[in-house]
Amino acid sequence: MLISYFYEELQSRHNNIALIVLEYINMKVAILTTGGTFDKVYFDANSEYSIGEPCISSILDEGNVTSDYRVQSILKKDSLDITQEEREIIKNAVKNCEEDKIIITHGTDTMIETAKCLENIENKTIVLTGSMQPARFRKTDAIFNSGFAYAAAVSLENGVYIAMSGRVFRSDNVRKNIDLGKFENKT
Repeated sequence: MLISYFYEELQSRHNNIALIVLEYINMKVAILTTGGTFDKVYFDANSEYSIGEPCISSILDEGNVTSDYRVQSILKKDSLDITQEEREIIKNAVKNCEEDKIIITHGTDTMIETAKCLENIENKTIVLTGSMQPARFRKTDAIFNSGFAYAAAVSLENGVYIAMSGRVFRSDNVRKNIDLGKFENKT
């Protein structure tokens, strides 16, 4: 009721603003998870691990994100083990999303390769993010990167982006600096 009144009132005054507000109110984000360090569970000091259940729902819940989103687990793999065929599975999942705002949690080692595979998808804002430390660790960048990627997905124009290291990069101008443990522009 209140939304209808708000929409009608704005429409009578400023049609463009009303459409923007209505679009934001109805916005839904798809979050596709693929595993990676983000969802790793370590069993011992010898680096034995598995990919656990996606953590992003609990992270966004704890962050009091109240806009509408859904989480779909596509893969549970270290990104070094993702094949080209599995990148096509990710690409098809993105294409088949009803939502036009999409976040993909992904391992950082091959995140850029997956982003490049998605570049020809039109009419969607696709943001890949991950973490250098598992979300289950006390000290992790997963929490910040989740919120940062969410804000990027709902704010940016259509395209493919990587949200890491407190920055947003276009998929065609990013590299992972292994020595510094961060993402940066190529140029």
